[in-house]
Amino acid sequence: MSFEANIMEQPANTNYNQGLWKEIPWDFTEDCSLSLGSTTFLIVAYSAVLALGLVGNTCLVFVIARHKEMRNVTNILIANLSFSDILMCIVCLPVTIIYTLMDRWILGETLCKLTPFFQCISVTVSIFSLVLIALERYQLIVHPTGWKPMARQSYLAVAFTWITACLISAPFIKYSILTFPLDNLTVPFTINEKLVCMELWPSAEARLAYTTSLLIFQYLLPLFLIMLCYLHIYLRLRRRKDMVDRGRNTTQKNIKGATRINVLLVSIVVAFALSWLPLNIFNTVFDWNYEAIPKCRHDVIFSFCHLIAMASTCINPIIYGFLNNNFQKQLKSTLLHCRCWGVTERYESVPLSTVSTEVTKGSVLSNGSNSINT
Repeated sequence: MSFEANIMEQPANTNYNQGLWKEIPWDFTEDCSLSLGSTTFLIVAYSAVLALGLVGNTCLVFVIARHKEMRNVTNILIANLSFSDILMCIVCLPVTIIYTLMDRWILGETLCKLTPFFQCISVTVSIFSLVLIALERYQLIVHPTGWKPMARQSYLAVAFTWITACLISAPFIKYSILTFPLDNLTVPFTINEKLVCMELWPSAEARLAYTTSLLIFQYLLPLFLIMLCYLHIYLRLRRRKDMVDRGRNTTQKNIKGATRINVLLVSIVVAFALSWLPLNIFNTVFDWNYEAIPKCRHDVIFSFCHLIAMASTCINPIIYGFLNNNFQKQLKSTLLHCRCWGVTERYESVPLSTVSTEVTKGSVLSNGSNSINT
């Protein structure tokens, strides 16, 4: 998921560059820049996404961090997901707006390297957090009597996701450079060169191997694993519902609560997958067959695909805020009362560990780290 997929990456070998130059039918005499209307729309849209994503995710992280009763495993991972979105909003979105407005890179070499690095980190942390949430739901519902993750263990998982994301994203630090796109190329005419931030890989094969690996391990494989987890969860809850139709009301309430929780979490996963799908398709087509993308539609297509992907930063707080009753109460309480001893709301607590496969088993004491407040 390169930050600048709209710039053709050039390998370091000059001979390869010149060979590539002969193969690519770029016509630099043709004006392919975005129209004023398109540029204005993108700037307004990126600014709106930045504002909504930053405010929404900050509120979500603040509410979860401030109220101890919300610090369970799932909420900690949700907060980690939101924090990665905050990183995207702070680092990547403003840079994209400036780059779109200026049509050249003016932010220096450091940001040229850090922007794609942090974007890759953010995406990796987000998808890993969604995988961990799905695995936790799977363990609590499919194996309710087995090992149950604790809140302190979730902090170790969060640290693991960030360390792994940094290692995966490290190549962007090494291969992102600030240069003129036509350095070392002999062209038959004079053009107005613009300083750009691009990737300079040792070979086209190395770049293709890395981007393909990102597609597999940062998108396809995690989503497949998440789908399997929620499929098992759905089948188990459906089986339990059939078993407790004549059972106790408390057990039926727990199953309904667990179902509502999983609808919320699956909605976040589906929204993330759909948001990043257009950009992943664009990058895949560009990496394997760049000629399939019209040269004068390239920037427009990339910009709108990238905008849809960035909209994922707004989806998490919107879905979580609309579907989580306790979050709404906590946020309202936080806004209305400046002190922690403000009016206490009544909370619904659905401990998933009480959803048992036995019809005759009643509710047990709730373990705060094994439940999610809804």
